[in-house]
Amino acid sequence: MAAALRTPDDRFAGLPGFPFAPHYLDDLGDPFTGLRLHYLDEGPHDAATTFLCLHGQPTWSYLYRRMIPVFSAAGHRVVAPDLPGFGRSDKPSDEAVYTFSFHRAFLMRFIERLDLRNICLVCQDWGGLLGLTLPMDMPGRFTRLLVMNTMLATGDAPLGEAFLAWRAFSNRSPDMAVGALLKRACPHLSDAEAAAYDAPFPDARHKAGVRRFPNLVCDHPEADGAALSRRARDWWRTDWSGQSFMAVGMKDLVLGPPVMADLRRHIRGCPPPMEIADGGHFVQEWGAAIASAALKAFQATASAASPR
Repeated sequence: MAAALRTPDDRFAGLPGFPFAPHYLDDLGDPFTGLRLHYLDEGPHDAATTFLCLHGQPTWSYLYRRMIPVFSAAGHRVVAPDLPGFGRSDKPSDEAVYTFSFHRAFLMRFIERLDLRNICLVCQDWGGLLGLTLPMDMPGRFTRLLVMNTMLATGDAPLGEAFLAWRAFSNRSPDMAVGALLKRACPHLSDAEAAAYDAPFPDARHKAGVRRFPNLVCDHPEADGAALSRRARDWWRTDWSGQSFMAVGMKDLVLGPPVMADLRRHIRGCPPPMEIADGGHFVQEWGAAIASAALKAFQATASAASPR
């Protein structure tokens, strides 16, 4: 495995609203040999449902701190990994390591290693670009979907102007001020909460993943991950039989209402979305209400489907 950086543990001390104990794996095998990878694991391991919460760029599992307590209080298990290069996970120094295939393989290996079953996939941003390609190749493990402000990067349609502007901004910002970005997008964050998004990144050397991810979004049919994403699009449209819930941060200019409306067309049986009027791209920062509404909707759907 290429050289990697490890964020000092004291960077994560006393983060507001984040009492969760860290868990680590370092035995996922090649190409992850030598990497220590972090995840949160809350609630009973024998719970009927596991909520698998996947973050995107440039965030980490801290993004789910408002949703985790809602799920766990309802008796569910909640697992939230940090992708390699983000959060408390080790950060490969070589930007060439960061590929769609590498990170998708990590998620598949992670799910198999913990033997997660009856999974509700909770995803946003890259958590969806990657996560939405998983269920078709992991039969029997996924039964529910909670999807927020994301897309399938299929490479067969032009990327929007807003995304291209974001990619250009990212490429001009090799030492992106992550906390400041979150604060602009989520004005209700305290300064300490915004600073928590900076915790994984002591300096620009730790931000290889932050720099690389916008350039990994599939922008042509042969791009890494594009064929998988097209196959996933077909699978969600024709083969998905689980429960779905969609929430949309309406102020997101990149992956907002039009993109989510298009995604919903391809998710079989997906009901109309919950619209978060004040929410932007990082809609999990309004996540307690979303988590509660999703649980209520899943329960109502299950009750309606039960024999009377």
